[in-house]
Amino acid sequence: YITNMSSNFLEQFEQNILSTWEEVYKKGQLTLWLLLALKKSPKDMYNTKAFILESTNNSLTVDDMSMYRALRRLVQMKLIDFNEQDSPKGGPNRKVYELTGAGTRVLGGFIRRNISGIFYEPKTKKIILEGEK
Repeated sequence: YITNMSSNFLEQFEQNILSTWEEVYKKGQLTLWLLLALKKSPKDMYNTKAFILESTNNSLTVDDMSMYRALRRLVQMKLIDFNEQDSPKGGPNRKVYELTGAGTRVLGGFIRRNISGIFYEPKTKKIILEGEK
């Protein structure tokens, strides 16, 4: 009987299931983390990527092409916008992204409906913090 959910105590098949679940879960989180990264201040792609990596304890890694696709999609949805700035190293201009008013409102609505409205509810929070039974 396994009482500790640390990956060191999981059977191999359980570790495989957990890894597969986490990969699917992480792919669904990219939009949330991109919007959170831009919530406090505008950032270029590399600083946005660094914010996500640091904030997720190196759990969510995103390759550059996936980042650019996601950023383009959010610009098309008018949730973020960008300004071009001179590159500090003299290369091509860099895009600095920021939340739009719509992006701020959509992010706030998502957090209320899907995070704070669920995970911060006392019953749910208690279940999560209790650990495994």
